Order: sequence, then structure tokens, then C-alpha cells
Amino acid sequence: MTRILLQGGNVLDPAHGSLLRRHDVLIDGERIAAVSATPLDLPDAPDLRRIDVAGKTVMPGLIDCHVHVLASLANLGLNATQPNVLVAIRALPIMRAMLERGFTTVRDAGGADWGLSQAVASGLIPGPRIFPSGKALSQTGGHGDFRPRGDTLEPCSCAFRAGAIARVVDGVDAVRLAVREEIQKGATQIKIMASGGVASPTDPIANTQYSEAEIRAIVEEAEAAQTYVAAHAYTPRAIARAVRCGVRSIEHGNLVDRATAEVMREHGAFVVPTVITYEALARDGARLGLPAESVAKIETVRQAGHDSLRIYAEAGVPMAFGSDLLGEMHQCQSEEFRIRADALGNLEAIRSATSIAAALLQREGELGTVRAGALADLLVVDGDPLADIGLLMGQGEHLALVMQGGRIHTRAAQ
Repeated sequence: MTRILLQGGNVLDPAHGSLLRRHDVLIDGERIAAVSATPLDLPDAPDLRRIDVAGKTVMPGLIDCHVHVLASLANLGLNATQPNVLVAIRALPIMRAMLERGFTTVRDAGGADWGLSQAVASGLIPGPRIFPSGKALSQTGGHGDFRPRGDTLEPCSCAFRAGAIARVVDGVDAVRLAVREEIQKGATQIKIMASGGVASPTDPIANTQYSEAEIRAIVEEAEAAQTYVAAHAYTPRAIARAVRCGVRSIEHGNLVDRATAEVMREHGAFVVPTVITYEALARDGARLGLPAESVAKIETVRQAGHDSLRIYAEAGVPMAFGSDLLGEMHQCQSEEFRIRADALGNLEAIRSATSIAAALLQREGELGTVRAGALADLLVVDGDPLADIGLLMGQGEHLALVMQGGRIHTRAAQ
């Protein structure tokens, strides 16, 4: 088993907002063995690799809590019609690029499955560690129902299509079964559509989706399996009813008001804003095939997304990092850092993708931190991201090293 010694770098502790100067970090296998303020005096050995990182920042690998790695097309309806093998193959460069940007872990919010997560975990393909939701659950006519309007409504084949981010299921008994099925297939959390959305064709954003009885049944089944529910929701009404029904994570949440944010804080809920996706959709969505009815919805939530960051911060709602990009827009993933930093400061932007994200994933102490016993998901940054958030942006140009589970990832261009 290989040991790696990162010597003399400045270790960033996001949870405490501190930069520990000139520390050594020892990695043994897939975990961090020691973080030391004094140089570690280790004898040379065949299994020990020394890397001088003096003057650089050693920090936790980044976590994106809202991605769709199988969404290679901006039009999700078309994405779902692609052959399953083509969907999987098109995900490979998307996943590699995420890892090269420093995202060593992602929570897929609809689409990715256990098989894809295992392909990464086994080292078969390069990509971020995946916490898959399987298929998100959507009511008929909801945000996961991409069937066009017409005279007839054919049964949705979405449950069987790799490119579909969601499956259509209605009724308390049916949603209970769907949760059990997704968990049996390897979902680590359950995603539901609790309001209208931008990308879907027939559901206004202000709609609430699923009855409270259905949401409570979904939450009950998830909790029985020792996990939680994340809900796509935009409006105060949709957010509040989801949280009161036991939903732990609100996705997007652009149109929140202060009273609803207080409800979230009281219930211990997280939010995963995804502001960059609206900027990317406004700029490139139509060119990349986003349907006209979806393009028309963007401005409804775009500026509100920026405003929501301060509302959540003032109410004390923990915000995890999310991007929610589609197709070619995946390359904008790290631009979310600039949006967060402009509103909340560099440290909070970094926390959203490290310590707060780890707490949402229920992996505190294992991810999002540089400490003994944690998984060795580490970045070596050419500079101090607390002073310059731009070092975490782009396509990983400022990352001298990306390590995932003790394995050093080599950039495709190298």
C-alpha cells in the first residue's frame, strides 16, 4: 500500500476558517494518516512518495451536491430518448472534467445509478465519487414528466431510460414502492419534484407537486432506510410544505422569502442553491437546444436565485454547493464559486463545497476536511483560495494536484 507525504504546504481548514501554515500531510492508502505542524521524520522506503507542496494550499476535495452526470444534452426530453449505452459513454468526459476541476465527490440529483458509482469507486473510470439518487420521483405532469402535450398520454418509459433523470409515479402506495425500488437499486438518498421547474415543458414554476400524504410517505420510507429526501422546490409555498413534511434538503429554492427560510432553519433543513445554471441557461440554453417554453421561464427565477443567497445566510440556513448544469454547460460548474463569493465571501463559498456539503451528505469527518482518519480527497492549489476564489474556478488550471481516496488523478492533457 502506497504512502504519500505532502510536505510543507498550508492546510486549509474550512470549518474553522483557518489556514495552517507549513504543515505535513501523510496519506496511507485511501485515508489521511496524520496532519502535523512539525515536519514528519519518516525514513525513506519503497512505499513512500514525497511531494513538496511548500507555498501551496492543501485543502479538501470539492463536493457538488447537485449534478446530473448523465445529462449530456440541454434538452432533458431528448436526453431521455438517447440509447442507454450512448448516455453512459457521453457521461465519461463530463465526469472526468468534474474531477479535473477538483470535484472529488458529487451527489447526483437524478439519473446516475449504483453501477456508475461503482465504476468510479473501483477505479474503472475517472470521475468524482457519486452519491446517486437513482431516478428522481415526479408526479404525472410534474417536473420529471417530459412528455409533450397531446391528445393521448402514453405510459412514461422514463423508469427504464438511462438518460431520464426522473420516473413518473403517483399515489401513496406507488411512491412507497418507488422509494423502496430506488434504494434497492443503490440510491443513497431520494430525490423528488415538489414544484414546477424550468427544464420541463408543462408545469408552471408556481405549481406545487405531490400531495402532502405522498411526500410524507416518501420521507417515511427514506427514513426507514436510514437516509433522507431532497426536493426540487422554488416557491415559498412549495418549500415550506416539503420541509414540514420532513424533507431534509431543498434544491434550488430561488423564490424563498425570509419567513420560509426561518421555517427551514427551525426544521434543520439544508438548501442547495444552483445559481450558475440560470446564468448558463440564459446565455446558452436556446443555442444548445433548451425548448422555447423553458427559455421563457428562466428570468422568473434568475435574479431571485442571487437574492436568495443572502436570505438563506441571514436566516442561518446551511447552504451546500450545487451547479445543476446540462450538456455543454457542465464546463461552467466552478463559476458558482464566484457567485457565492460575491454574495457571501470566499470562505463561505469554500465551506459550501466542503464542510457544509459533507454535513448534508452525512459524511462529516470523512469528507470535506483535512484531518487524520478522513478520506484522502485532497487538492493542492497554486495559491490561497481564501484570498483569490478564482483559483478554484475554470477547468482546474490552478490545481497542482487532485487526489481522490489516496489516488493522484492525472489531467487528460498531461
